[in-house]
Amino acid sequence: MNIHEYQGKILFKEAGVKVQNGIHCKTVNDALNAYDLLGSKVVAVKSQIHAGGRGKGTLYDIETNELVMEGGVKIAFSREDVEEYAKNIIGRKLVTKQTGVNGKIVNNLYIEAGCSIEHEYYLALLVDREKKSILIMASTEGGMDIEEVAEKTPEAIHKIWAHPVDGLNEKDALEMADNLNLEGNSKQDLVSMLDSLSRMFVEKDCSMIEINPLVRSDSGEMIALDAKVSFDDNASFRHPWREEMRDHSEEEEVETRAHDHGLSYVKLDGNIGCLVNGAGLAMASMDVIKLYGGEPANFLDIGGGATRESITTAFGIILEDDNVEGILVNIFGGIIQCDMVARSVIEASNELGLKVPLVVRFSGTNHVEGKEVLDNCDLDVHTASTLAEGAEKIVNLTRSVE
Repeated sequence: MNIHEYQGKILFKEAGVKVQNGIHCKTVNDALNAYDLLGSKVVAVKSQIHAGGRGKGTLYDIETNELVMEGGVKIAFSREDVEEYAKNIIGRKLVTKQTGVNGKIVNNLYIEAGCSIEHEYYLALLVDREKKSILIMASTEGGMDIEEVAEKTPEAIHKIWAHPVDGLNEKDALEMADNLNLEGNSKQDLVSMLDSLSRMFVEKDCSMIEINPLVRSDSGEMIALDAKVSFDDNASFRHPWREEMRDHSEEEEVETRAHDHGLSYVKLDGNIGCLVNGAGLAMASMDVIKLYGGEPANFLDIGGGATRESITTAFGIILEDDNVEGILVNIFGGIIQCDMVARSVIEASNELGLKVPLVVRFSGTNHVEGKEVLDNCDLDVHTASTLAEGAEKIVNLTRSVE
């Protein structure tokens, strides 16, 4: 789950991380009132979407698709500037590197007090699964795409780790500050910020925190001038407050519907629909499809507790994609029973009028019974014993459709 920058900065403030004063806005009048309330001659007018690269993005009119303005983050030096930028941003389509060509509609603005910047840095906290720790990654090359920094100057990226239980070692935090050439109050500011963010990362069950840029002001303060925060969906049951931060307008309707049925669904650009239980198995299924020359049309994890209703919903969601020319079902029976899935697949296929090739691979609980159910039904379905066999079959079948 992702949240907006303004929401991330609320969490930052609660955690003790320094941010500039700012006000969330929905309309041009809101933006003008925010400018008056902040009392800062210079402010940043920031579009709020769930994607990075806003400052380098391009705004288009949603009806005519004509170019409106370059840049989804603007510095305003007057009330008139705020009005002009707000009018050009709110309700427009913002296209960035991360949104793709379809872009995202800007429904929210953040008006933030200006800041005198001496230097920009990059800072991120991520999950390091190999070390079972929080990876803290920083660079003196802030304001740039971290991928570009990693490619051109990898030595500029510095890393330390924080233990999820024991926390961040102060010695490591001081080492990071030294690597960023920080001194005096700036150094202590960063050490305090890293400790606060690592604690927040664990307490809020985050999957990522990114600040680009983190800045050193002319007074030496280290200030989070950005806030990109993502949460681990698996921990949502511990944090009911997250639902209030969720912006459904930022999510694909089909993905929201899938979530409401306990499904994890992400649309992709391929032509082979995937229905799998388990995120790891789903990723493996997609990889093997690509290995045999195919392209997955989606990531879809039905989970271990799938029901006939959720499987029917999953099939319906897959078939809504006009690009789908075949479906691979790959189930490892544990709690879920393969024969139940087989009957659900038959019912869903009949109910939805399946017209594309279908390949099913079962393994685990009742996989023999499940295969028998499919082999004895009237549905035109192909069964497979292994993932490789199933992926190869569905790739060949979709090619024959072409």
